[in-house]
Amino acid sequence: MAIDNANPPLVCILTYNNLCMFEFGIALEVFALPRPELSKWYDYKVIATKSGKIHGMGGVSIDASHDLSLLAQATLIVVPGWSGEVSDALRVALTNAHANGVRIATICSGVFLPAACGLLNGKQATTHWCYAKKLQQEYPEIKVNPDVLYIDEGLMLTSAGSAAGLDLCLHIVRNDFGHKVANIVARRLVLPVYREGGQAQFVPRPITKNNDLFSPLLDEIRSTLNEDWPVKRMADKAAISSRTLLRRFKDATGESPLTWITMERLALVRELLETTKLNINQIASASGFISPELLRHHFKRHYQLSPLRYRSQFI
Repeated sequence: MAIDNANPPLVCILTYNNLCMFEFGIALEVFALPRPELSKWYDYKVIATKSGKIHGMGGVSIDASHDLSLLAQATLIVVPGWSGEVSDALRVALTNAHANGVRIATICSGVFLPAACGLLNGKQATTHWCYAKKLQQEYPEIKVNPDVLYIDEGLMLTSAGSAAGLDLCLHIVRNDFGHKVANIVARRLVLPVYREGGQAQFVPRPITKNNDLFSPLLDEIRSTLNEDWPVKRMADKAAISSRTLLRRFKDATGESPLTWITMERLALVRELLETTKLNINQIASASGFISPELLRHHFKRHYQLSPLRYRSQFI
């Protein structure tokens, strides 16, 4: 977007009762912190979504001196998490602002506010992985992608877990002021201006349902992931037919045998990358991938970054 130096872009940061303070702090840190080293920057206002005192998590009180009427003048509205009710006044103010071309950016659970207003229908959106299923169930019109750090749909921007809000805010700065300014802000935050990967790398593996038939088999596979485990071998171990195994395996684990084994192997790869100095060839052999290339393919496909880039986070 074009930045008018005489009229800096106005960022309106919403507040509500039980305000998520970390997400609120992210918005303040990026958009409200004075930056005398920059000739152009944002103006900001803290907006109360309800009348009366605003209370944040941890017993903090927020003095938000501006009301919803200011949203009509905003360039960007930031929703730092969300745990409040969506009043008619808030719904109208947010919807009208959006219709007039105001961008709305959400951090973590903040996505539930524009979702409740119908502003994400037919669009892609993300949120913290632990809220993704709830978001999809409550708003099936939204195309929920739980694997990325943020999504830019033009006027609607959503980010994943709390810290991913920083990635989204830096993305907004980069779009508004360019890479050079975004790099300056990122250095002050002691962050990379662009972080590779997605939140899939932080999602824990689902726990398999208790199942007397498969528990011993799964335990054996986990202890011998370096070995080949075709469906027939699994079926023989479980003393059932291959067809029965395929049907009942999905019921027990939620995944096909091939997907389950691949994910278990990737979990082992992550553990070895985090805790050992084994090279990729050694890790591929230990985890049952037939080649380093196949390991890299599956790792990059699921986690959106290379194994070595992942390991660098733990050095």
